[in-house]
Amino acid sequence: MAKSIISEGKTTSEAIEKGLKIIGLPKELVEIKVLEENKKSFFDILAPKIVKVELKEKEAKKPEEFEIEATEEELNEAKNKVDIFLNEFVKNFSNKVEYTTEIKDKCLYVSLNGDNIGNLIGYRGEALYALENILKAIANKNCENRIIVRLDVERYKEKRIKTLQELASKKAKIVEKTGKVITLEPMQAYERKIIHSFLQENPNVETRSIGQEPRRRIVITKK
Repeated sequence: MAKSIISEGKTTSEAIEKGLKIIGLPKELVEIKVLEENKKSFFDILAPKIVKVELKEKEAKKPEEFEIEATEEELNEAKNKVDIFLNEFVKNFSNKVEYTTEIKDKCLYVSLNGDNIGNLIGYRGEALYALENILKAIANKNCENRIIVRLDVERYKEKRIKTLQELASKKAKIVEKTGKVITLEPMQAYERKIIHSFLQENPNVETRSIGQEPRRRIVITKK
């Protein structure tokens, strides 16, 4: 796929539209520069309009913030705080819900299981991620170093990872075969990261994110 092309048309809009078709990318992934749009005289107005359509540079990855691992004492304190909260939460939510908390690999893992607890997952995991943020706030209260909390409900995340990887593989094959640009539906950052990481090993396609939260989405293009 060309990194940039020159296109012309009777109007600037027409030149841009032609350029996007030739380069085969949505407008969000390119930079458009008007090279000729003179209007000094009547004859200049009639002249073709020329634009350059160029692939945007990949978004710079933000460097991870320097974080000191939480101590064993801090992790145990965080676990106790989360246990207290979840004990009351489960009582008020349903007596058929059970939870487990476990410290592993310097993280606090929380699992919720039970009957009819789909409300704790929500559409595309929205409720799950909201509850996870609450647990993070509780775990990190009065804690000097950051406590990492990972919540899963009825193994939703585990199943979702598999679903997203299968989706990524299917769409990547279409892109490889046809050369078309595929834009996925909006996803949360956690889910976009799964697809980016999975397709990073594919030498024939590349991915990038476009748009603003919460409508940010992944675009898959052929290299």
